[in-house]
Amino acid sequence: MKLLAISGALRAGSTNTRLLREAIRLAGEDVTAEFADIRFPLYDGDLEESEGVPEAVVVFAEAIAAADAVIISTPEYNKNLSGVLKNALDWLSRKHKSALAEKPVAIMSAAAGRAGGERSQFSLRHCLTPFNPDILQGPELMLADARHAFDEDGRLISERSVEGLTKLMAALRTRVEARRS
Repeated sequence: MKLLAISGALRAGSTNTRLLREAIRLAGEDVTAEFADIRFPLYDGDLEESEGVPEAVVVFAEAIAAADAVIISTPEYNKNLSGVLKNALDWLSRKHKSALAEKPVAIMSAAAGRAGGERSQFSLRHCLTPFNPDILQGPELMLADARHAFDEDGRLISERSVEGLTKLMAALRTRVEARRS
């Protein structure tokens, strides 16, 4: 199974990126994964008109299309998904909306608060609607107090979190296999 991992946080030590790494590890030995780079300029219609869609966005769209499934982990910034993740979706929508059409997508979140990014997941689901992906509805994985959720090797500490993430990745695998049949 080939996954594309999209972290909604750019910070090098991001707990969302760590969560994606754990998701990939727990998905199985036959999984290959690539991390998307979503460091795009802010969407600007004038920029698009004068220079076209940035090459990095084209690469992003091609990576989505080539993957069997997409996993997205979003932080919660002011009760919403991050601006960088929304910007990536805005650019993708300009010419490459079909890259996500019917693509299996698993959403997760890691946040400092006690809800673990619940509102950011809700807003991400809403923002994905125009793309028509096949979003898994559960099990939901919302990692609260995320900066204390990993050990020094980047592994999840909580058995409950490991169990939930394992179930989410198994559900994603099932969805991918069903699409192949």
